[in-house]
Amino acid sequence: MPSIQDLVHKFEEKGSTGMRLAFVVLLTGITMLCYNWRAYRNIGTQEAMDAAQVGRNLAEGHGFSTLNIRPFSVYLVKTHNQDRLTTTETNSRPDFAQLKGMHPDLANPPVYPLVLGGLMKVLPFDYKVNTSDAFWSVPNPRLRTMTEEERKNSSPRMFARYHPDFFIGLFNQLLLVAVAVMTFFLARRLFDSSVAWMSFAFVLFCELLWQFSVSGLSTLLLMVIFMGLIWCLVWIESEEREPVWGHRAQTWLAVAIGLLTGIGMLTRYSFGWLIIPVLVFLGIFCAIRRNQILIITSSVFLLVIAPWIGRNFVVSGTPFGTAGYALVEGTILFPENKLERSLEPDFRSLGFKPFLYKLSTNARTILQDELPKLGGSWVTALFLAGLLLSYRNPALVRLRYFLLASLLVLFFIQALGKTQLTDDSPVLNSENLLILLVPVIFIFGAGLFNTLLNQINLKIRELRLAIVVVFGIVMCLPMAFIFLPPKTSPLVYPPYYPPAIQQTCNWMKPSELMMSDIPWAMAWYGNRQCMWLTANAESQFYAVHDFIKPVKALYLTPQTTDSRFLSGWVRAGEHSWAAFVLEFIIRRQVSAKFPLQSAPDGFVPEQLFLSDYARWKTEAVGVIAPPSEEEVAKPVEKAKEKPAEKPAEQK
Repeated sequence: MPSIQDLVHKFEEKGSTGMRLAFVVLLTGITMLCYNWRAYRNIGTQEAMDAAQVGRNLAEGHGFSTLNIRPFSVYLVKTHNQDRLTTTETNSRPDFAQLKGMHPDLANPPVYPLVLGGLMKVLPFDYKVNTSDAFWSVPNPRLRTMTEEERKNSSPRMFARYHPDFFIGLFNQLLLVAVAVMTFFLARRLFDSSVAWMSFAFVLFCELLWQFSVSGLSTLLLMVIFMGLIWCLVWIESEEREPVWGHRAQTWLAVAIGLLTGIGMLTRYSFGWLIIPVLVFLGIFCAIRRNQILIITSSVFLLVIAPWIGRNFVVSGTPFGTAGYALVEGTILFPENKLERSLEPDFRSLGFKPFLYKLSTNARTILQDELPKLGGSWVTALFLAGLLLSYRNPALVRLRYFLLASLLVLFFIQALGKTQLTDDSPVLNSENLLILLVPVIFIFGAGLFNTLLNQINLKIRELRLAIVVVFGIVMCLPMAFIFLPPKTSPLVYPPYYPPAIQQTCNWMKPSELMMSDIPWAMAWYGNRQCMWLTANAESQFYAVHDFIKPVKALYLTPQTTDSRFLSGWVRAGEHSWAAFVLEFIIRRQVSAKFPLQSAPDGFVPEQLFLSDYARWKTEAVGVIAPPSEEEVAKPVEKAKEKPAEKPAEQK
């Protein structure tokens, strides 16, 4: 019987490349299947839903437009159009806010929505939710405590996965595999095959990266772009020291570096700041043709981003739309979502101190909480320790310099650009920029471990293999815990429940305007134009309803109804939306002057839907309401005893 050493020798020395490739593909497929079975979740961040609905608009031929209307975006478009058209169109009253048609998107860079739009053209996306699959249309905490057996035995079947969300997550998982493959080849070029396989495993079994894959964010696409940029930098530096392809190769590599940096900026605006360490790296380590390379890289970068910046100027008079004001958001003058929900923001009080306070506060949080556990793995500690290690390979030393410079730049940009998005989802958000460095950090961490292991005189080869396996298992333990109970629910509730969202949107006409505290979800799941709640329920609401476009429905979720009592209800003011909900719960009616008076039964207290008339009575499908107290106590038994009755209209 062959020993373990013989088997390893046959696999490493005599095993064909095809056998290794088949094993890796099989392992990757099993990992993807098991993760989607045990830990998949629907999209749960507003940035992902926002980008997805813009991608669908592109796929349907509506251009870079949005159904998720931010009051601040309305302010920018309206102000710009008034300044631009008053001198040319004084006799007419055009739609300055551009809400009667499709509103231009001012929040998302174009690349990721464009990629999703192409994906929606190729794959069979089915956006409709069968409401008969919903155990309850407006769920309650019981949904999160039901066992798997209760879910299987429940009748009708409870809604779980939204198919378009799953397709987007699957696409991002393929991007994660691409990142792992690129990490493997980069590590093999810089170190050796053992470090390459270890780095590949660290990336492939990084549970945090899998969470990003199903979040629907552009992080994995941006990580692919960043790894391509690293490859080009390593290659152009190698051509400077040991020319193989000649000077022409450096020219094309400079073009590729500028192109990738520009595409990365059009995927996420903050990525564009990496042009600073890129140019510094090229200026120091490409001395022979320094001026030519710097000019080519900068010119290509500017040519890539210029058309989109020009489009934003034409639409809103700003280079980056609402995203360009991330520096202002989160300051003491514009806390939480105050800026994006403002129709007439006041920037006159801005000074230097609010930005300094924001930088110091957020920098402290990043240093204490995010940087030590970057990537959700202890490999980051090895990388930090490896900063004191000297390498003989100059490519490793120079790449480490670039990595540290990028870490420093992204650290300050993440601290200054932090908004309420990070508070709503502390880890899975588009403002988490340090996560982009994780694959390269894993390479250096694996390299340090391999260096330390080589210094140990191990006479038994199996012992070395055992140490490597144990180390890999310990580093990937977070991924292993997903296979342990309890199983993760695909639902991201509260506040997102696609059947309830889609049904309320189906009561509306495509040209009508809604208002909600989750407009990104109404736009993505319901495909209806929806504005974010204005700063208050009085003056700013009527400024929209009376002078911009009538609001035909109001939909509030636990995002508002389950807010904090003191800060969200008491201190929010007399005309806050929380006070509006509280008044409706107590009196079961709204003020007589409020234009939306009709409310279906069963939504309160978790949710609230108000409309200008009882639209649900004209639909063939009855209102799917949250369960009663008896149904909450015994939901499964109730479903078994008596099937759901058909609405009176169907009878």
